[in-house]
Amino acid sequence: MSKFGPEHFINRELSWLAFNQRVLDEALDTRNPLLERVKFFSIFSSNLDEYFEVRVAGLKQQIESEVSERSMDGLTASETFRAVQRRVRLMVEQHSACWRDDLLPSLARHGIRFLDFDALDKQDTKWLDRYYLAEVRPVLTPLGIDPAHPFPQLLNKSLNFIVELEVTQNGVSRERLAVVQIPRLLPRLMKLPRDDSRQDYAFLNRIIGKNLADIFPGNAIRGHWLFRVTRNGELYIDEQEEASLLEAVEDELHNRRKGDAVRIEVERDCPPRIRAYLLETLDIKEEDLYVIDGPLNPARLMTICGGDHSPELRDPPFVAPIAAAARRMEDLFAAIRERDILLHHPYESFSTIIEFLERAASDPQVLAIKQTLYRTGGDPRIVGALINAARNGKQVTAVVELKARFDEANNILWARKLEEAGVHVVYGLVGYKIHCKMALIVRRDEDGIRRYVHLGTGNYNASTARLYTDVGLLTCKPDFGEDATNLFNLLTGICQFQGTRKLLVAPFTLHDRVIALIEREAANSRNGLPARIIAKMNSLVDRETIQALYRASQAGVKIDLIVRGICCLRPGVIGVSENISVRSIVDRFLEHSRIFYFENALQPQLFIGSADWMPRNFFARIEIVVPIEDGNLRDRLIHEILALPLVDNIKARTLQSDGCYRKAAPAKGETPHRSQTEFVAKALGSGTAPRKSRSQYPKMKLAPRPASAM
Repeated sequence: MSKFGPEHFINRELSWLAFNQRVLDEALDTRNPLLERVKFFSIFSSNLDEYFEVRVAGLKQQIESEVSERSMDGLTASETFRAVQRRVRLMVEQHSACWRDDLLPSLARHGIRFLDFDALDKQDTKWLDRYYLAEVRPVLTPLGIDPAHPFPQLLNKSLNFIVELEVTQNGVSRERLAVVQIPRLLPRLMKLPRDDSRQDYAFLNRIIGKNLADIFPGNAIRGHWLFRVTRNGELYIDEQEEASLLEAVEDELHNRRKGDAVRIEVERDCPPRIRAYLLETLDIKEEDLYVIDGPLNPARLMTICGGDHSPELRDPPFVAPIAAAARRMEDLFAAIRERDILLHHPYESFSTIIEFLERAASDPQVLAIKQTLYRTGGDPRIVGALINAARNGKQVTAVVELKARFDEANNILWARKLEEAGVHVVYGLVGYKIHCKMALIVRRDEDGIRRYVHLGTGNYNASTARLYTDVGLLTCKPDFGEDATNLFNLLTGICQFQGTRKLLVAPFTLHDRVIALIEREAANSRNGLPARIIAKMNSLVDRETIQALYRASQAGVKIDLIVRGICCLRPGVIGVSENISVRSIVDRFLEHSRIFYFENALQPQLFIGSADWMPRNFFARIEIVVPIEDGNLRDRLIHEILALPLVDNIKARTLQSDGCYRKAAPAKGETPHRSQTEFVAKALGSGTAPRKSRSQYPKMKLAPRPASAM
């Protein structure tokens, strides 16, 4: 068996930063519409916040606990932390410069301005003064710092002023410090009233800063500076010891808000003495301090992208049509009985899934509905369908994942609403996060009881379904229904995993089966049989899977990986991975679907699923991967949904053997392909991307579908 050393793997944390760099690159790309660039600018910031809350916090905990292990790329936690710091500082500088030198002046040229008070006319000043007195002042709480008033416990990611005061008492002046928190419930950007199309804004913190003397009367304001603290955002729950998972998650959510500080961001002009005071008070080091020459909470800039203004600064509008297979027949259940239906979001409307649930809720022939819920966003149609079904006397079960990171509070809220309506709400298996996407409807048809199943790669969330690329299968084949029934019984009851007929399920069978599928391709190649692997996913981290891919490459298997985010595999290494290519696509929609193709000696097998190839998905979550058995659906997945990303030469980046990503570009005479744009065009009826024209996709060279599968 081949042995692979640290030099054959890419560091997970640095690979994630490389992904966020690709997000930032989209904000920097002047070919993108201006407001779309602002979205990427904001997304970069939100991504980085979560990275510090989870990944950097984890690194710091490893360092503090003196864990001496090395990651598979050979770095210790301290070495990784130092490398992360260096990379993040460069990215933060680039991010701030993007706003300061590019986006801000570009927005101003298009009538979208952020005005300081010295640029306001009298009418605007009066309007903001009235707004301050009526809306802002009542909710401000100045927090003085002295022996009787210790430094306040600031909330995670809250924006604050530290204010330096000159206080005079009994004729003696001395310096004092105070903190003013920028209220979270107020808009961070206040849009000024205009009678025309101008979009003028004032920052809430500037409004508060101008009026600090009002809340510290009788004192001189010597200075005020914004700062922001990021805290450890992980939940720490011992499910074996907790009688109620719901209450445990609620309690831990309170703890998250006041977890250990892992980062502090300060304005550029914050004096060294104030920076030093904040570091000492928050018990963090100089290495955790980031000086920002730009907005401290850029995620809030997404506000300017709302509304219907400035259509010329946005991507062309796109409203996804109903999938042809779903609209062909008035009765969706009849359409599913006729043949399996494959849905490709956001290019085909998610409303088909909502209709699937709503029809089931009101259909007198439906007896039961069971569904897993991970991140619904509290969508009233999805939650409402389950509530209506329960009120209509149907047996309704919702398996809710309370520990969906940073969605816990929302999940608790609507889980309680479901319970109040009579839905059986279950919180899954102890020790495992429920990440599979599955809905089961039991219906009494004319010829007997039949189970209709939806199995997908994305969440039951109508909002994200317009922004994420995902695929889903609607089927009523008995084997899939039986597997879904048994899996729900496992999630809701007290029983052992009984195996499945069709589905691959983590943590029970998925990892071993993935390794076996890869090894089968390697064996076929060694025996002179056609062998090929194409895998599309969000992240590739699992060491054993990467090693299996390396062995398959050494056996001559051509492997194409489409990995949006983290990829710890190092492609193009001679003698190890020269037959492996890795590409990442960052574009208008978030690439989220997981699709796996194995050529299998001219009998191709295709799977879709909820699982990335990561240890947490294989071993710490309930995941499902679904075989696609219908030949026409396999053809569509191969020659359209996988083919177009593989020839994308506009928005794709290819991973090099040195760990860097290179932006793709059409070669001389090569047809430009931007896969998401072509998917949109096809959905709107004007696309030119054929499903089976292999001459247009010379790199594919896929096996034909054998006659036995037709």
